[in-house]
Amino acid sequence: MAKNNLTTSDVLKITKEKDIKFIRLWFADITGRMKGFAITREELDSALEDGMGFDGSSIKGFARIDESDMIAMPDTSTFTILPYRPKEKAVAGMLCDILNPDRTPYQGDSRYILKKTLEKAKEEGYTFNIGPELEFFIFKNEKSTEGIDEGGYFDITTLDASTEVRREIILTLEEMGVQVEYSHHEVAPSQHEIDLRYTDAATMADTVMLYRMVVKEIAQKHGLYATFMPKPIFGENGSGMHTHQSLFKGQKNAFFDAKDKYNLSGEGKAYIAGMLKHSRELTLICNQWVNSYKRLVPGYEAPVYICWARRNRSALVRVPMYKPGKEKATRIEFRSPDPACNPYLAFASMLAAGMKGMKENYKLPEPLERDVYHLTYEEMKELKIECLPGSLIEAIEITEKSSLLKELLGEHIFSNLIMGKKMEWDEYRKRVHGYEIDTYLPVL
Repeated sequence: MAKNNLTTSDVLKITKEKDIKFIRLWFADITGRMKGFAITREELDSALEDGMGFDGSSIKGFARIDESDMIAMPDTSTFTILPYRPKEKAVAGMLCDILNPDRTPYQGDSRYILKKTLEKAKEEGYTFNIGPELEFFIFKNEKSTEGIDEGGYFDITTLDASTEVRREIILTLEEMGVQVEYSHHEVAPSQHEIDLRYTDAATMADTVMLYRMVVKEIAQKHGLYATFMPKPIFGENGSGMHTHQSLFKGQKNAFFDAKDKYNLSGEGKAYIAGMLKHSRELTLICNQWVNSYKRLVPGYEAPVYICWARRNRSALVRVPMYKPGKEKATRIEFRSPDPACNPYLAFASMLAAGMKGMKENYKLPEPLERDVYHLTYEEMKELKIECLPGSLIEAIEITEKSSLLKELLGEHIFSNLIMGKKMEWDEYRKRVHGYEIDTYLPVL
């Protein structure tokens, strides 16, 4: 969404002129799920002045019951009218910062974590830009994975329900000030991708939150169900969130060097090296669900091997070659994140890893322009290529030892995230799954 310069008085004036009756106030829990509540126009003046109190103990990863009073402070720069709601007694919304009762930033607010990380980069003179590619499936309902089309990659499907839903999503996003770069059908049946025009990371994290909400609500309007679940269908490609990123100093792209054979500056190379070195630690943040690791397997375009390349899409980090030698277009694509992550924490962790590489001048190996999926074990060993974690519990165990993430996230989010994900893994491992029934029951 395009950040606006609206003041409190501007927002009050617009709500009156546009006959806006309800205002949704949104924020993310530590897993990145959208939370929120609605107020009426009559309460808006007070909400903008003092914020709105709520019980934080009921929000995943927020406060304990004995310190549960939280304040949601609306950010007027995120004010947007929901165009798919009725025009009479219309509905608008704003994202919020979460504060303690004394008005200090709440340490469990992931939006605050990203802001802090970006402020550190700003002190070094950098602006962090992000352009994510979010994939999703559209199914007939939330109870099954029955699709609504048989399209494949870049297929021009007939005027079916999926085409109409995707069209309406794009029109809605644009009406809300979100710049869409392009859209297309993805590899799997009923799988789609809408790419967002790059912007600064703080704006983009807010935009991802709204994007996911809009996709789901427009699908629901058509009697369908949209999901960002990383791997809903066995044997088909999962949904990723390839994340393009760059650092700028003023108008200059800090990753670009016209004289380098890869058009990469020393800062750009060190940034990539930082992402590669810390990628195993980052995986829990960028791929946080049990289901995420059903996507991170070889052969389905999801990168699992820790290496970098330019054209090779089996690599974890890619430097796209769409416009070779063009400074503005030079960026790094991190291919492992999935669209069900918390965008605030994901973007913050990517930046922290890259900046660590720059600060400590990590050395970048040569790119690997081979299909990594077809390398033998001996070749992998010789090339010293490691793999991302293969399961949620492995990712948890790696992240628990990460000083980078403990410093980045702070004690509150770090400990609550680890605890919550251990509970998720424990619940998953205790259950008997369909594979076990199909495989073992007939023979054991």
